[in-house]
Amino acid sequence: MSLLGRNYSKELNSLDHGSQSPSESGSSTASENVHPAGEAGLSMMQTLIHLLKCNIGTGLLGLPLAIKNAGLLVGPVSLLAIGILTVHCMIILLNCAHHLSQRLHKTFVNYGEATMYSLETCPNTWLRTHAVWGRYTVSFLLIITQLGFCSVYFMFMADNLQQMVEEAHVTSNICQPRKILVLTPILDIRVYMLTILPFLILLVFIQNLKVLSIFSTLANITTLGSMALIFEYIMQGIPYPSDLPLMANWKTFLLFFGTAIFTFEGVGMVLPLKNQMKHPQQFSFVLYLGMSIVIILYICLGTLGYMKFGSDTQASITLNLPNCWLYQSVKLMYSIGIFFTYALQFHVPAEIIIPFAISQVSESWALFVDLSVRSALVCLTCVSAILIPRLDLVISLIGSVSSSALALIIPPLLEIVILYSEDMSYVTIAKDIMISILGLLGCIFGTYQALYELTQPINHSMANSTGVYA
Repeated sequence: MSLLGRNYSKELNSLDHGSQSPSESGSSTASENVHPAGEAGLSMMQTLIHLLKCNIGTGLLGLPLAIKNAGLLVGPVSLLAIGILTVHCMIILLNCAHHLSQRLHKTFVNYGEATMYSLETCPNTWLRTHAVWGRYTVSFLLIITQLGFCSVYFMFMADNLQQMVEEAHVTSNICQPRKILVLTPILDIRVYMLTILPFLILLVFIQNLKVLSIFSTLANITTLGSMALIFEYIMQGIPYPSDLPLMANWKTFLLFFGTAIFTFEGVGMVLPLKNQMKHPQQFSFVLYLGMSIVIILYICLGTLGYMKFGSDTQASITLNLPNCWLYQSVKLMYSIGIFFTYALQFHVPAEIIIPFAISQVSESWALFVDLSVRSALVCLTCVSAILIPRLDLVISLIGSVSSSALALIIPPLLEIVILYSEDMSYVTIAKDIMISILGLLGCIFGTYQALYELTQPINHSMANSTGVYA
């Protein structure tokens, strides 16, 4: 049971004999998992590893195209600004949760609880009466966002596996610029998804974040290896970028904005990671260090990739890599990294849904229900990837709405509501309002991007694909 990391007797007792809602039970679980100093918990290095893997996902490979959509100058500057803004909002969220935990004498306050407790203290009577819906809203957004990422990962892994199999007969040992390939599918993409499914189900049975840090380390190693090969290629013979525009058309900038917001994936894991640390007071340092690495990586890959391929930049940078075994290994290594990252992104919705589910049964059935719900959720992400032809755009739509709300809109508003009565400066209030408005604009722009692309005719060679070059 140490691998599963759950004490069902304690958890059932903490749930008021099944009387709590899904979001409330998730909060109880989060609070239970606090590790006071001196007890078992995540070290700084383990937390950093988790943080890096939560933010380095499939969106990273699309950053060169995002820079192309914004311009060679505007793109990197805007990406840096969005990164700094996202980290600032993470810090705001951490401070709000810490402030509420001290005010309410609680060991830990999660995202949903912070939203609910802040609404309970606001001057508006209607908001105070319906404060619990703040928790429901955050829980719903977290579930949609994280399961959405998991669906994208499912598609990405299956699609890359299909590409490696189908290109095997035309892949050589000589690395030359990639040529246009017209490939005949050997197996349907759904077969590859079903092949991956049982392995992912077994992976999500591991619930302990400390155990997952081992797999997260493996994911970091494989991702690092694939990134090294990508950088090794794009830094060779970069042409002089005199023909590349410094500022792109404003319509394509909207596409950049939605992609950039979607790329920062780790907001849902910030509070759970701090909760799991052996010394939570060190988390701010880990957050600054980890997100600095992430932002630098984003800017370098996006900018150098666009400078290397120019107007030929594809939706995923793997499309531009030479068709040889060395660079085909990039797909394999990155897919392995995404495989292990799946479990980390899955952890957030699992901790919201599963405690409520097991509270409805006796302790003897708790383990069976736990594993059954985990299996069903993984199958749900698989079915979504199979049924929706352009899943990447649908998830981009969901991510633009929910990720913008979770990362940029809600944290500044929480700070205003929680600290307004404590002589909060007008400068801070104005800053928070501007950030929330910017987040709302990002939500609108991302929604526009996804809806516009969804209305376009489907290119069957690219549908449900992140890497087919046809």
